[in-house]
Amino acid sequence: MSRTLQSVLVNGALLAALVVCLCPLLWMLSVSLMAPGEASSFPPPLVPNQATFENYRSLFERTDMGRSFFNSLSLALLSTLLSLFFNATAGYAFAKLRFKGRDRLFRVLLGAMVIPGQVAMIPLFLLLKQLGLVNTYAGVLIPSLASVFGIFLVRQYALSIPDELLEAARIDGAGEWRTFLTIVVPGLTPILVTLALFSFLGSWNDFLWPLIVLTDDELRTLPVALAALSREHVQDRELMMAGSVITVLPVLVLFLALQRYYMQGLLAGSVKG
Repeated sequence: MSRTLQSVLVNGALLAALVVCLCPLLWMLSVSLMAPGEASSFPPPLVPNQATFENYRSLFERTDMGRSFFNSLSLALLSTLLSLFFNATAGYAFAKLRFKGRDRLFRVLLGAMVIPGQVAMIPLFLLLKQLGLVNTYAGVLIPSLASVFGIFLVRQYALSIPDELLEAARIDGAGEWRTFLTIVVPGLTPILVTLALFSFLGSWNDFLWPLIVLTDDELRTLPVALAALSREHVQDRELMMAGSVITVLPVLVLFLALQRYYMQGLLAGSVKG
C-alpha cells in the first residue's frame, strides 16, 4: 500500500471521527437557537428557521441556572487551585525528598488507584456528617483536594528535574519552599497545566458527589441543576439544549485555549517519565 493511499485512509478516518464527535454538539447548539416547539416537529430540523436567544433568556429568568453556573464556576476554580497545591507538593515530595517509608507509602497510594471512588462515598459522607460539613461547599471540595492520579502525574514529571539543580539552590541558601517555588514549579508548568485542566473538568462535570452532599437548591451546581431542569421541563427540548450548551461551552473553550500546554505536558511526561 502506497504512502499516499495510507495518508488518505488515515485522514479520512480522522475526518469521519471528527464529524461523529462534532455532530451532537452542533445539533445541540442548533436546537438551543430554535423557537420553542420547533425541535419537536417531524422530521426534526437540522438548523433553526430563525435563530433566537429566547431559550437562553428564559433559562436564566425562569430557573436558578445563573446561580448554579456561579456555584459551579466558584467550586471548580477553588478545587483546581487547592488540587494543584496539594498534588504538586506531594508529588514533588515523593520524587525528590527523602523520608522514611517514602517508596512503601507511594506503592500503597498506587494500590488505592484500583479502588473505585464510589466505594468510598458512603464512609466519606458519614465522616463529613460527623464533622458538620454536609450541605456545605467544604464538603464538596474535600474529596478533590488531592488525588492519587494527580500525585502520580506530578511525581513522574518531577523525576526529570536534575538533583544537581536542587542541590545548587540549597547550597546557595535557598530553603525548601523557595527551591520549590522558584525552580520546581517553573519546571512543572506543562504538567501543572494538564493537571489543572483535569481538575477543573472533573469538578465542573461532577454530578454524583454534589448531588449527595448538597441539599439546598441555592447551593446546587450546574450539572445537578441541569438534571432538575430535565425533570421539570422534559418537553422543552430547546430550553434543555440551551442549558446543555451553557454547561459544555466553558469547559470546551478552556480545553481549546489550553490545548497546546495540555499536549505538551502529556508528551513531555511520556518521554521524561
